[in-house]
Amino acid sequence: MTDYIVNSLTGQDLGAYFVTLIVSMIPVIELRGAIPLGVGLGLDPLDAMWVSMLGNMLPVPFIILFIRPIFAWMTRKSERLGRLAARLQARAEGKWDKVHRYQFFGLAVFVGIPLPGTGAWTGALVAAVMDMRLRSALPSILLGVAAAGLIVTGITYGFTGFFA
Repeated sequence: MTDYIVNSLTGQDLGAYFVTLIVSMIPVIELRGAIPLGVGLGLDPLDAMWVSMLGNMLPVPFIILFIRPIFAWMTRKSERLGRLAARLQARAEGKWDKVHRYQFFGLAVFVGIPLPGTGAWTGALVAAVMDMRLRSALPSILLGVAAAGLIVTGITYGFTGFFA
């Protein structure tokens, strides 16, 4: 069934773009998985990069603005959800030390390093825990996503072919 959906979406001109956009919004996978997927679906590497960057950035403002009220709701709702919220917040606070000293550029570098445990989702969570304002966190995360996009696209396509 899943193959049918992906094939029907990617069989159309916009299908590969749509699938790449959606995959880039998934936590952990983000653009690190979406760019190679987009290239594999036949997108030009630059198109895969831009679509993945857009999709990766779409959840960021919502995470920064709403994660704290969501954590509070989870804590009130049930003990299990409260423990999950506490673990996620502790994870963000653990990353906070790495970012706090240089805030804007620290967050950009943290998001831009395409390794597990970094990325736009975690960067937005860290920004929310640090009480960074949206207007300073968003450009910082965008800078990091752009750097990660260039790095992943260069690795996926080959730096010589990508920049030639």
